[in-house]
Amino acid sequence: MSGVLSPSVSAQAPVPGGTAGIVIGDAIYSGVLLAIDSSLVPEEKRSETPSMRDGLELHTEAEFRILGCEFIQSAGILLRLPQVAMATGQVLFQRFFYSKSFIKHNFEIVAMACVNLASKIEESPRRVRDVINVFHHLKQGGGKRTIPLFLDQNYINTKNQVIKAERRVLKELGFCVHVKHPHKMIVMYLQVLECEKNQILVQTAWNYMNDALRTDVFVRFEPETIACACIYLAARALQIPLPTKPHWFLLFGASESEIRDICISTLKLYSMRKPDIAQLEKEVEKRKVFLEEEKLKVKGVNYSITPAIKSNTTFSPASKPGSPKEVKTEENGKVREERHLNSKSPITRVKMEESGVVQNGHTASRGRSPPPSPHTRQSHSGTYSSSSSPSPSPRQRRSQRDHSRHTDRRRRSRSLSDSRGRHRDDGKRRSEHWDRRERERSHDRGRSRDYRRKDESRTRSSHSRHSR
Repeated sequence: MSGVLSPSVSAQAPVPGGTAGIVIGDAIYSGVLLAIDSSLVPEEKRSETPSMRDGLELHTEAEFRILGCEFIQSAGILLRLPQVAMATGQVLFQRFFYSKSFIKHNFEIVAMACVNLASKIEESPRRVRDVINVFHHLKQGGGKRTIPLFLDQNYINTKNQVIKAERRVLKELGFCVHVKHPHKMIVMYLQVLECEKNQILVQTAWNYMNDALRTDVFVRFEPETIACACIYLAARALQIPLPTKPHWFLLFGASESEIRDICISTLKLYSMRKPDIAQLEKEVEKRKVFLEEEKLKVKGVNYSITPAIKSNTTFSPASKPGSPKEVKTEENGKVREERHLNSKSPITRVKMEESGVVQNGHTASRGRSPPPSPHTRQSHSGTYSSSSSPSPSPRQRRSQRDHSRHTDRRRRSRSLSDSRGRHRDDGKRRSEHWDRRERERSHDRGRSRDYRRKDESRTRSSHSRHSR
């Protein structure tokens, strides 16, 4: 915890459990420890990864890790990122897939997100569009003639997936994305061994370290041990003797067994075949289908606990929504059955006929219902009439159609005549309005002429007086 504490806050007070804590008032709160040691993955998580729990084999997962790291390294070269940013992206990629499965997360999208995140961490940010374009170029083989990436909906979806994957990586790693690289340590250790002037040795050790990024050694060992193992491999390859009595790597806190494990993991890369991305994607699809089938089986077992009610396949009006339903309600401790009748049901129609309700313009008789007509259908609950009258003959249908056509014609002609009369009335009203305005204007003009004549007579009379 950094910053100035208030007087009521005391830092690093002992907690009853034995760990240090923070006292705020009368309460003691545990502290949060963020250290570089937490970036190493423990043995229990490495022995059974989420991908292995989903059914992916160990060598297939190793090929996915190698392929993803190669994509990150090649993309960083095309994006002109510093080597530290590429190394950070590969380490983040390795850490993430010890928490998540290759089956449930697309390794290409996660690799793009790691490149984008690592460029920000190492203060060399790149645009998401550039990262997607570079990965699209690499997936096509990296040749000179490649199909350009169109800015369509697929590009927008990929961009959104990369942004979401970047947030997911930060969440799974607990925002602890600091990576301590052994790049500078190699140079410092060679200076101690007085071999820094041998540029071939320095470059070879550097190359071994970049190749080791594709393995899991950066999540298993400390960076000081990795630097010693890379120097050991380079010296053995170039046949350069180093101190052995005692062993030089003991000076830097590394053990012989750890160096041996790192060397074996790194040298295995050179004997492995190049991963086939198409074959790996097929394997992932198979596992996805298998997992989906397993989920469906589990759901089927859960559903079988409660047996489903088998519906009757035979026709019965009682099974339709319009059939009567019996609802039992309790009132004052007694059970009462209420029968809700739908107006569309045949029983309701018969009752309406018996009560004399008007149907099709005629009043039904209040006597007994007529006997079943030939156009009836039988059911399990009784005989229901499908219609109140037999179906009309073809001649009756034609007469009905002709009658409806004549009715439509009369309606259209009536509306047309009404509109014409309305137009005539509007024209007459408009002409009367213009005649009235013309009369008013002529009246105003006559009045103005009278006023002018009176003024002229007055001026003449005044002139005649002055002349006298």
